[in-house]
Amino acid sequence: MASPRLESFCCPNRDKSTEFVISFQPRFFSAICIGSASVSLIFAILQILPKRRSYRRLGQYPLPKPASSSRILLIISLCDILGCAGIILRSSTWLGLPDFVSRMSVVNTTEVWPAAFCVGSAIWIQLFYSASFWWTFCYAVDVFLVVKRSAGLSTIVLYHMITWGLAVLLCVEGVAMLYYPSISSCENGLEHAVPHYITTYAPMLLVLIVNPILFGRTVSAVTSLLKGRQGIYTENERRLGTEIKIRFFKIILVFIICWLPNLINESLLFYMEMQDDIRASNLKNVRNAALITWFIMGILNPMQGFLNTLAFRGWTGFDVDFSIQREREIPWESATTSLVTGGAYNPTVGSSLNYPGLVQETKKSMNGNDQQSTDAISVLSEDSESSTIEIHISTELRDFEGLDADGETTSKSEKHQLMK
Repeated sequence: MASPRLESFCCPNRDKSTEFVISFQPRFFSAICIGSASVSLIFAILQILPKRRSYRRLGQYPLPKPASSSRILLIISLCDILGCAGIILRSSTWLGLPDFVSRMSVVNTTEVWPAAFCVGSAIWIQLFYSASFWWTFCYAVDVFLVVKRSAGLSTIVLYHMITWGLAVLLCVEGVAMLYYPSISSCENGLEHAVPHYITTYAPMLLVLIVNPILFGRTVSAVTSLLKGRQGIYTENERRLGTEIKIRFFKIILVFIICWLPNLINESLLFYMEMQDDIRASNLKNVRNAALITWFIMGILNPMQGFLNTLAFRGWTGFDVDFSIQREREIPWESATTSLVTGGAYNPTVGSSLNYPGLVQETKKSMNGNDQQSTDAISVLSEDSESSTIEIHISTELRDFEGLDADGETTSKSEKHQLMK
């Protein structure tokens, strides 16, 4: 799990609340963390591996997707995976080598290597989960800017500077304040640990508060964008808008499920810390609630990696492609079949797009603003094959019909021949 209490545990003179939760069934707790992190790690890796059924190419032409959003989603998954790896390593050490761990918790006789491992593993976990929070925030900013047509591939460099810079800066600052003047003789009292808790939970609260607002404004902008593409709001576009809204909802829901127990647990432990005796009978319910949320954190914090991939991509299954050459050609008929099901277009028109020269001329004549809106919506329907296919095919169909009516691309005889 990822909690600043585990960094506090590295201090021999740790506070009473930290000692209370960490000393309660430590072996069982470590086993739970290992199990949850292992499941999340395996399935998260499985989800991001390339699949055999690739919808990134239709016929001979790649779908033009803005790269920044897809890269951000991949980086978030990698941060979660590395965080899970740190949890597995730390919990395995605590479970398998209890004597090694105990040598770092004796006042005035703390050994160097146990303390270094405790601090190093705690910083590793906090760094990558903090980076995951910052990247989640950047994803919300990016999709909003893309819809407003103010972002592009170049912004990914700025996102790297912001996320990794803030994650490293806040992590180092919080740990330095916590372990002052040294790990073996941390300052007593709760005040010196407060900056560390603030730097840990600030990005988490930022995502919980700001991301829903950005997602809401993005959905509103998408609705206007979809209506403006054809002047009407068709059933397919309404369905696409609903899919985008559901996707944002799932991202926020996963984040709340995985990290809300941390905020509840910290509130309970801080309340206990301010009491004279945390073992008092009137605090029994508070202690039980703190222990329950502590074990829930051990299960849900590592599961963010797998649950995030489900929210981003949906379940992609076990159809992993281990071959080197992964170029797959998807017939145009398979794409037009989904369109017929939605009752949008005639399949004979879709099949005419097999003619390379016609499609290429159509692409050259695309209106710049319409292509920009297509890319903007594509980034929001990332890994949603049907939605992305419909966006680009509908754009080509409209341009094809307009060009054909003006007689700029094909003659009537050519069109008649292609329709056969």
